[in-house]
Amino acid sequence: MANSNSALKNIRKNKARYLRNRAVTSRLKTLEKHFLSAIERKDKNDAAKAGSLFISALEKANKTNIVHKNKISRKKSRCAVLLSTV
Repeated sequence: MANSNSALKNIRKNKARYLRNRAVTSRLKTLEKHFLSAIERKDKNDAAKAGSLFISALEKANKTNIVHKNKISRKKSRCAVLLSTV
């Protein structure tokens, strides 16, 4: 167990960051599933809207460095390719 006040504070900060990061990554997964289901249904309008929300969330995650920038770039590229096929 932590002995100093600063170590205790770091534990609290890490827990808060963990919960915040987990919420963001969970939201990204959900948005990606909505996008892929719209692609499967061949619903172009819904897919475009879901894709826009997904890409926006990816960019926000990129700003805070929650997700690696190359992963975000890859997801955006694949999203654009899938949108062009619908």
